Amino acid sequence: MEIASVGVVGAGQMGGGIAHVAAAAGLRVVLIDVETPLLEKARATIEKNLEREIAKGKRSAEEKAAALERIRTSTDPAALADADAVIEAIVEREDVKRELFSRLDRICRPAAILASNTSSISITRLAAATERPDRVIGMHFMNPVPVMTLVEIIRGMATSDATASSVEELARRLGKTPVSCNDYPGFVSNRVLMPMINEAIFALYEGVATAEAIDGVMKLGMNHPMGPLQLADFIGLDVCLAVLRVLEEGFGDPKYRPCPLLVKMVDAGWLGKKSGRGFYRYGK
Repeated sequence: MEIASVGVVGAGQMGGGIAHVAAAAGLRVVLIDVETPLLEKARATIEKNLEREIAKGKRSAEEKAAALERIRTSTDPAALADADAVIEAIVEREDVKRELFSRLDRICRPAAILASNTSSISITRLAAATERPDRVIGMHFMNPVPVMTLVEIIRGMATSDATASSVEELARRLGKTPVSCNDYPGFVSNRVLMPMINEAIFALYEGVATAEAIDGVMKLGMNHPMGPLQLADFIGLDVCLAVLRVLEEGFGDPKYRPCPLLVKMVDAGWLGKKSGRGFYRYGK
């Protein structure tokens, strides 16, 4: 199945990034969110990022204008009715995602593929909320989407070969490199990454070193472009906590237990860069 039009549900950082790369690749895009101001903010961010690509010589002004022309926004999910594929990029909560997938199943045409950008939640369970489990798949983009090339492709128990093939081809068209993995908690990326971030938080919690020192060790000693605590701030501490809880519950293993400091910071609303404060302070 050739995918020519894409719906994106959720106009946050990830959803906006997915809409950006899809429109830039020549696909028609419908971007959905619950409030018009969120959609306006996403469109402004997409325009700014396209302008940055022009400045770097990666895109022309004409290509930017054409990409923006391909993006339509709406607060009505019914606008997704004709999309070839819909990519969900909403809050990392299984109950909310399951309800959305059930609703999309009723709205979208029978041949449409439903994909989730979840970073840890079972694709098999999301698919079970629909009448088309063979057409449900995980499509986990990395942040920031316009820059990072990896897309994890996660097949649920019932995902068909045809669906997986179509989505892998879609990822390549978006300029990404698809890497397939099976449907286990955290997949590959977060099963490896989140315990590292959690251990860095434990090191801070136990007074082993400052945040700057912990990040400095990983950047200078392990050649990481960004330290784990700064990376956690960029991901969102609430997202990190949600993923760790999925891992802890999914494997029943205490090694995934979230650090109490992470829990306390999320309780305080210190979510990282998006809230202005996490392990570091941001903005004014």
